[in-house]
Amino acid sequence: MSRNTITLAMTGASGIPYGMRLLDCLLGNGKQVYLLISTAAQVVMSLETDFKVSGSPREIESLFTRHFNAADGQLRVFGKDQWMAPIASGSSVSEAMVVCPCSSGTLAAIACGTSDNLLERAADVIIKEQRKLILVPREMPLSPIHLEHMLTLSRMGVVIMPACPGFYQRPRSVDDLVDFVVARILDHLGVDHALLPRWSESE
Repeated sequence: MSRNTITLAMTGASGIPYGMRLLDCLLGNGKQVYLLISTAAQVVMSLETDFKVSGSPREIESLFTRHFNAADGQLRVFGKDQWMAPIASGSSVSEAMVVCPCSSGTLAAIACGTSDNLLERAADVIIKEQRKLILVPREMPLSPIHLEHMLTLSRMGVVIMPACPGFYQRPRSVDDLVDFVVARILDHLGVDHALLPRWSESE
């Protein structure tokens, strides 16, 4: 098991800037990141950011390595059918996994353990190996189906962290709102950051 590797998955819910900021922070903190980007997430990414990524994991890996000034080999991108990727096996499970943003479809698949693609299998491995799994749903309103799946996963020890930024830090920009959510994710991963002052602390 790698204790310095985080698996990050981005799915087709709105909220790609949360995932991109988290990727930036993890790489900046020296973590090795295994990255999964669903086909739907690639579409949403083109709508919510300036990135137009192809379906090629190698091309995405090269683009993001340059953009985030990552070290060689620090970022590895895998496609949905790369079943020989390390994250597909409990013998090479990463320290933790975050799905950010997490679509309702991905939430359901993880809750039901379908493992139809590498992303779902990686989450299944994290759960069975009792590592930390954080899901960041970005959906409203929540239906009984969504809530039942969240409750099922929460009872397994999965952290359900909806993308709900706070306002006590007096945000001045969209980036401030994104940083609030990303800071809470990093807290649960045990990754140091200085994205915002903590409750009752002055800037």
